Amino acid sequence: MEQLTEMDANFLQQESARTPMHISPVIVYDQSHRPGGKVRYKDILTVFERNLHKSAIFRRKLAGGAWGLDAPYWVEDPDFDLEFHVRHLALPKPGDWRQFCILLSRLQARGLDMKRPLWEAYVIEGLSGVEGLPENSFAIMLKIHHAAIDGVSGAEIIAAIHSLSDEVEPPPAQDDWRGEREPGSWYVWSRAYLHNLKRPVKFFETVGHLVPAVIRANRESAARQRAPRKPLVEKTRFNGRVSSTRVTDALVMELDEVKAIRKALDGAVTINDIVVSIVGGAMRRYLQDKGELPADSLSCGAPISVRSERSSSSKGNQVSIMMIGMATDIEDPVERLRAVHDNAEVSKAVSGTLGNHVMMDLTEMFIPQVMGWGLQAATSAAARAHIPLPFHTIVSNVPGPQFPLYLAGARVSLMMGMGPLLHMMGLFHAVISGAGKISINFVSCREMLPDPEAYRQCLQQAYEDLRAGATALGGGKAARGRAARGKAARGKASARTRKKHGGKGGKAGVGETRAAR
Repeated sequence: MEQLTEMDANFLQQESARTPMHISPVIVYDQSHRPGGKVRYKDILTVFERNLHKSAIFRRKLAGGAWGLDAPYWVEDPDFDLEFHVRHLALPKPGDWRQFCILLSRLQARGLDMKRPLWEAYVIEGLSGVEGLPENSFAIMLKIHHAAIDGVSGAEIIAAIHSLSDEVEPPPAQDDWRGEREPGSWYVWSRAYLHNLKRPVKFFETVGHLVPAVIRANRESAARQRAPRKPLVEKTRFNGRVSSTRVTDALVMELDEVKAIRKALDGAVTINDIVVSIVGGAMRRYLQDKGELPADSLSCGAPISVRSERSSSSKGNQVSIMMIGMATDIEDPVERLRAVHDNAEVSKAVSGTLGNHVMMDLTEMFIPQVMGWGLQAATSAAARAHIPLPFHTIVSNVPGPQFPLYLAGARVSLMMGMGPLLHMMGLFHAVISGAGKISINFVSCREMLPDPEAYRQCLQQAYEDLRAGATALGGGKAARGRAARGKAARGKASARTRKKHGGKGGKAGVGETRAAR
């Protein structure tokens, strides 16, 4: 038995019919090299069954919680049923990308059963006719509650069900797993009482640290900003109350092409800068087409892992978030990228000054239920009033494995991901790299984004514009480099000519040149 952290409990408080709080990795597989060219559902079920011992997330459920006055507990579910969690679906013919995205949207809109272990896996067959993917591919969509994992610890689940070889793994040694009884009322309430006695102390400790840190962070931000920081801008169509529907699509890029953009700028930007710049370009184009683009730049929230600051072996969410200006007020894609890089550097410095653990400390100050009520009240007030926002979308970048992975002998050909929506934050971009590709998978609700294909085209155009700008920049540098090398070569040739005729220039050299002509 293990108690959730306050941050984990906070994600439970956000759970509702309109805001299911699960993270959803989506992995597409090439099964063409398997005997018969097919992986059976039974084979996949066997993979899960043999690897349940590799992650505690698979078989533990929630218990306790003292009516929201304390964080609940993880207990091993004695009634765990694997076939409830691993489900089998097939796309209708022709099984194209649009049908795939529609199915993913519907699955993402459904919440998890909160009385069971907080994950599900959907095996989706029949994905065909998609450029860049093998025919007759299949996919697995995992749904895992945010209370159980963050973006980085989700890699534990991915690693658990995959292998580095296409050979079928042998069964594991005997699994000594056992279910647990739920904690009794006396234990739950007594622990809640003791924990809440400590909260006032934690409150004053956090405030005592936070106030001077905010002052230092403001000074750091002012010192690094090239121009005075503008006030936060108005909301966009994505910053209201979300519905229970979902839409999704993705831009898939070759990782080498994205790295080429970075190289064209002499490595002065990061892959994350490039991704944020592409998202900024897409939002700029989409909102401009709707006549809704604010004059000032939009910003994104970028989750960052703080596992390096706390024990990497501990469970639960260990994340913070930083705000990055996306420079949507800049039309030129290369200049926008440079501005995003500068904004990201400022945000990193400010986050370092505040301390990346500040979000975790803030959640520990309040009773989980009170924290949940407070967030609900804040979002309701922001929806009704013209309250500016710190950021307008989420861009979550999770680096994936850059080496081949296999499941039941089928090779991973594409990795994507979907994230949860919140009221006032109705557009989520999940960025995952793996299998030589990098994907930007967006999720929104149908009322905010009725035309997801149009937004995907905006992402595609923003990417192509940035590639063209970077190519032109690289071509100009190459031309200048060739000119410089040619000038140096001519200088060396002239020096050899002067040395041959015993002069250092002047009239002797000119005479030789004229004689040669």
